[in-house]
Order: sequence, then C-alpha cells, then structure tokens
Amino acid sequence: MLDQLKAMGAVASLLKNREKLQASIQQVKEEMGKTEVVGKSSNGAVTARVNGQLKVISVEISAPLVNGMAAEPKTREGASKLIAEAVNDAIAQAQEKLQAAVQKRTQELGIPDLPGLGNLLG
Repeated sequence: MLDQLKAMGAVASLLKNREKLQASIQQVKEEMGKTEVVGKSSNGAVTARVNGQLKVISVEISAPLVNGMAAEPKTREGASKLIAEAVNDAIAQAQEKLQAAVQKRTQELGIPDLPGLGNLLG
C-alpha cells in the first residue's frame, strides 16, 4: 500500500513537471543516439556496432570466417550464430547504458525509482 502511495505521488510530480521530464527524455534520446557500443562473438570473429537507441550500425566479419563461409555450408551456419551472438552482446551493452542514463536523469529530477520508467523512451 505504501509503495502504491509513493508511486502515485511520483506520478503526480511527473505530471506537474511534465516539460522538465520531456526535456530530460529528449536529452537522453540524443545522448543515446551518439553512444556506440561494440559487441563481439565469443571467438572474436564477428563484431557488431550498435548505438544507444538499439540500432545496428555495422557488423564486421573476420576474413578467415568469410573465406570459410564461401567454402562450406556448415561454416555459414556457424557464422550466422556468431553474428547473432555479437549483435545480441552489443544490444545488451546498449540497454545497460540506456538504463544508466535514464536512472541518472530521474535522480537529477528527484523522481523515485519506478519500475518501467525506462520504457518511456520507447
């Protein structure tokens, strides 16, 4: 019950400071658009670059892996898994940075920690 009251108070505070909150959300979006992380496959043969808005910027495949992909179907299947692994690693890193940025802004605004607040960024 006490948690619900706190949440209701926080929502009321958010509504009262809506312009400030919208400006902070926009700042986080811009900051995350400039943020880039690099994810790697476990063997390092594939790297993926993702921005803080969870958009894949690039995927790089090592020359030996590319050569193997051309020669063998089994290598192509393995390469596909490595690419997915690298992209997922980069996305996980970007999500961590996004959550940290949202938490920083909410603390700056004096907003208590509310579950799901990071979802406001889309």
